[in-house]
Amino acid sequence: MTGEPKLLAGGNPQIPKGDGDAPVQAYIAAMPGWKREVGLRLDALVERVVPGVRKAVRWNSPFYGVEGQGWFLGVHCFTRYVKLSFFRGASLHPLPPVASKDANVRYVHLREGEDIDEAQLADWIRQASELPGWIP
Repeated sequence: MTGEPKLLAGGNPQIPKGDGDAPVQAYIAAMPGWKREVGLRLDALVERVVPGVRKAVRWNSPFYGVEGQGWFLGVHCFTRYVKLSFFRGASLHPLPPVASKDANVRYVHLREGEDIDEAQLADWIRQASELPGWIP
């Protein structure tokens, strides 16, 4: 065994459940190829927009939240994109582009080679962090 995290379907890293920055950084370090840079940029953006953000890995995905309010954002690797899940995305303006089966959730898919609109992401992250989050 190499100690490297196993990549699950779509290249999603298998990272043990854990609280804090360390498991999130382990997930990002294990993101394959171009997705790692997306993970680094996104994590830095969330930290800038939400000082003191709460981080954890659950269900092999990083989660971002505000203490006492639940989770506002989840990240997951798929074969062709990195999915950002805004758990109260239906309350954001403008709406994130991708609908979910859950009427409250909206997604953003970040694809290789596409420009990331960091200003729009920052605005959604700020808005989402100010709403009651998802509590599993």
